[in-house]
Amino acid sequence: MTEDKNMSDHESHDAKDTTAPVPPEEKNQVDVNNGGDSKGSAAEKAHVEPEFVHPEGGWGWVVMFASMWCNGSVFGIQNAFGILFVALIKEFGSEADEDLRFRTAWVGSLSMGMIFFCSPIVSVFTDLLGCRITAVGGAAVALVGLLASSFVTSLGPLYFTYGVVFASGCSFAYQPSLVILGHYFKQRLGLVNGIVTAGSSVFTILLPLLMSKLLEHLGLAHTLQVLCVLMLVLMLAGLTYRPLLPRAPPTAKAAGRCSALKRVFNVNIWRSLGYRIWAFGIPAALYGYFVPYVHLMKHVEERFGSDVNKEVLLMCIGVTSGVGRLIFGRAADYVPGVYKVFLQVASFLVIGLMSMMIPLCNIFGGLIAVCLLMGLFDGCFISIMAPIAFELVGSQNVSQAIGFLLGMMSVPMIVGPPIAGFLRDRLGSYNVAFYLAGIPPIIGGAVLCLIPWVESRAKRRHLEKQDPNMMETMLETTHIDTHTKHTDNLKNEPESVI
Repeated sequence: MTEDKNMSDHESHDAKDTTAPVPPEEKNQVDVNNGGDSKGSAAEKAHVEPEFVHPEGGWGWVVMFASMWCNGSVFGIQNAFGILFVALIKEFGSEADEDLRFRTAWVGSLSMGMIFFCSPIVSVFTDLLGCRITAVGGAAVALVGLLASSFVTSLGPLYFTYGVVFASGCSFAYQPSLVILGHYFKQRLGLVNGIVTAGSSVFTILLPLLMSKLLEHLGLAHTLQVLCVLMLVLMLAGLTYRPLLPRAPPTAKAAGRCSALKRVFNVNIWRSLGYRIWAFGIPAALYGYFVPYVHLMKHVEERFGSDVNKEVLLMCIGVTSGVGRLIFGRAADYVPGVYKVFLQVASFLVIGLMSMMIPLCNIFGGLIAVCLLMGLFDGCFISIMAPIAFELVGSQNVSQAIGFLLGMMSVPMIVGPPIAGFLRDRLGSYNVAFYLAGIPPIIGGAVLCLIPWVESRAKRRHLEKQDPNMMETMLETTHIDTHTKHTDNLKNEPESVI
């Protein structure tokens, strides 16, 4: 009773005293969010910079559907490159060319790689110009590149029009669609990212069928011109990206040229060891990631004949990828902190194993099962990238954090498919290429397992540095709480048990 009375008096005193000192853990959280600056009390900082409240809806739903169209139109076209791959070989290639698949694969891999390679630059433009201007301008460039690709008469110019111009525009349109979601959602960010990234799954399902019909009846050039309509709508979608998050006001110390440099290159993101592991682990896992999207159609044609309905495989990947993005995107909202990264670890392990299973499938039904699983966990990997970035670096730094990560992802995206095509040209089949494509995801997933341990250790060291007695106080508080709960449980037991 004495202990309970003292606790009640203490709570009453806190309720009356509005100038009570901020608890150490809250102070440290404020310090972390402000780059470790310990000057001034946490209460003063909270008073000067009130926390932004996300609307969790409203106009955000319009933004969500616009971002969904962006993901769908950009990556739907990229994921359906296997259809264009076959058409390009027939249109510009020659069966006597031993390096035909190697050179043709460079068009798709260069396009996918440039989307990620430009991301660090896009992040700077997003910070300087805002999401709306960056996205609309990027969609306009993508429209020009795709339209120019429809007029080329050989494979060489496609490297520039489709692989560079079109892909660079897609990059400028894509990244703001991820950043703008953090302006409107926080509690529902995982779910919203799942819905947005499901857009590419819907387009991956529909575009292979549409493109196959268009290529059959209209030819390659007119098919690319029809796809330009998607880019035109993308320009209109970018106009909905109205920013809400307030910009951090520059301090006197950071004003002037230093402030401008920090906005161009944000070094704060690299101070986090967890982010550094994430930024290097994911690219390491992606050397074989894009290989099935480029070469699976040709592999099926060689293994099962040209009459088989190979487009159904991309549909299977698209359907289950959409389901996975919705399921795992929502599940990420319930996984605390950086432990969300374990969902990505699981996705890489499954994707790696499924890539190795592709050559072992001697019946078409086996390939369907492999593609269903691959698509499900592909959705898991994609949908939680932005939530993990927010957890590792915070909302103020997330633009460049995502940008530099995507930029580092460009190298494996570009290199992987041409290597697979080279192996096919030299060895006569895709078997070795798919076996090797499954190894990097498994290794990269194992590396990502270090992130939760590194982040918890860094947080513990930060708390100890701020207040050496804090850990001891926390342990004593935990002991008191445990003892109190144990005593209450004994009091609530029946007398016969006591």
